[in-house]
Amino acid sequence: MAITGKTTVTGIIGWPVSHSLSPVLHNGAFQALGLDWIYVPFPVAPERLAEGIAGLKSVGVAGFSVTIPHKVAIIPLLDQVTPEAELIGAVNTVVAREGKLVGYNTDGIGLITALREKLSFDPNGKNVLVLGAGGAARSAVVSLALAGATGITIANRSPDSAAALAHLVAARLTQSRLVTRGLDCLSDAGFMGVFDLVVNTTSVGMAGDSFPGLALSSLQSGACLYDMVYAPPVTPLLAQAGALGIPCANGFAMLVAQGEAAFRIWTGATPPKGCMEGALAALL
Repeated sequence: MAITGKTTVTGIIGWPVSHSLSPVLHNGAFQALGLDWIYVPFPVAPERLAEGIAGLKSVGVAGFSVTIPHKVAIIPLLDQVTPEAELIGAVNTVVAREGKLVGYNTDGIGLITALREKLSFDPNGKNVLVLGAGGAARSAVVSLALAGATGITIANRSPDSAAALAHLVAARLTQSRLVTRGLDCLSDAGFMGVFDLVVNTTSVGMAGDSFPGLALSSLQSGACLYDMVYAPPVTPLLAQAGALGIPCANGFAMLVAQGEAAFRIWTGATPPKGCMEGALAALL
């Protein structure tokens, strides 16, 4: 790739950011389409976020991804935020458009795309159990509600956090019935038997841990499981589901799909099919 004065610059901001896999995804797609674009990491410390955003805007960066710890703090620094990103309360993609910085959240798009492509699952009219109540859960609940899920139950270690999330979403998206429970309900066969999909939005599984007593065997026939964790590729939760014959997938597809969505926002083009997935698979 030859970098010239005409090369369009994109990137990712975070702290730290050197571990990010996004440069591999996007630069591979730029090259595959023959675009004179480049994607680079920008380490921006939390206390210098405002300076960093102003700097990126002033030098004409076309767009950038946003990762930890800036996804929430960046919102008041942007000129505009999409309704979905505003509801989720976090931004992971920014595009420079007519001199303004516009914030998006493509995590929800990534989840719904992954469910449809990897599990042939359409949330419309379905009953879903979401494990966790943090930022990833908020994105999942919003996207599932927008996709038409009839019922969404949020199970979390802290009932107060789950209730706060449910109240926030229910006030804006009335089409889905939201319920909250503690994690102790996961061992109840009667409770688990009503769901069409279980989504793990927590970090459980990254260190080989699992949800004690989770009654996956009680899920109804045809139910699926999606684990947002992608490293390791097979978590204890996925291993349990696989042993029971439950269709399941890890967070790899979601990571790719949200990256593809960001790419389309910046360039107006779609990465060649399998390009980003192949580049990421080579690293994991």
